[in-house]
Amino acid sequence: MFLRLLFVLLIALNIAVGAWLVLGQDDAHVRSVTDPGVPVLHLLTERPDLVAAASVAAPAAVEPVAAASTDPAPLSAAPSTTAKSAAASYRCMALGPFASLQALRSARSKLESQTARSRSRQEQSQQSRGWWVYLPAQASRTQALAQAQRLSDAHIEDYFVVSSGGQPNTISLGLFKDPANARKRRDEVVAAGFPAQMTERVETVPEYWLDVVVADDDPAAWSQRIRSLGVGSHSTGCF
Repeated sequence: MFLRLLFVLLIALNIAVGAWLVLGQDDAHVRSVTDPGVPVLHLLTERPDLVAAASVAAPAAVEPVAAASTDPAPLSAAPSTTAKSAAASYRCMALGPFASLQALRSARSKLESQTARSRSRQEQSQQSRGWWVYLPAQASRTQALAQAQRLSDAHIEDYFVVSSGGQPNTISLGLFKDPANARKRRDEVVAAGFPAQMTERVETVPEYWLDVVVADDDPAAWSQRIRSLGVGSHSTGCF
């Protein structure tokens, strides 16, 4: 009986030792689930180096968004700049006439830094050369000389007979700047019995003008500049 019990105890002890050897050892003795030479696959979440890199990159990815939220600040100044330029007003003036092309160029150079735009132009104008008192042309040179003799007999001096040009055989009685003096001379000759007439002599001359576009912020200063040039001014169409 004792031997039988001892035999059962030895069998139970062997079973316990065997179970401990099989179940209680480290995984290093467990057979690999992969073939020899093939690396073991791991999930990305199981790699500590990638997890650490992801945790560092996450705040960096947020930074551009935060920075972008502050970028529109300079754009807020753009409407004020545009409004300021739109509020500025300009006027267009014609300066002149200048006595010569050289005088115009000199004025344009002086005003260049104070004008938004400028342009020069030349026009033709009729300029008075005085008032002419005369006797109408006679049919021939002989008749003109005879009329001149009658003027001399009437004690009317300062005349000459026109022999060439556009009005031959006309007797000129004088050219006057002042129309009042011209009328006085005509009336004297008419009173002596001669059909004297008067007319204004004009000629076509060039005029030089400078058109400018200027800021309308200081009209008084511009009036002073124009006076210093010795010319007049008036409003003109913008260009």
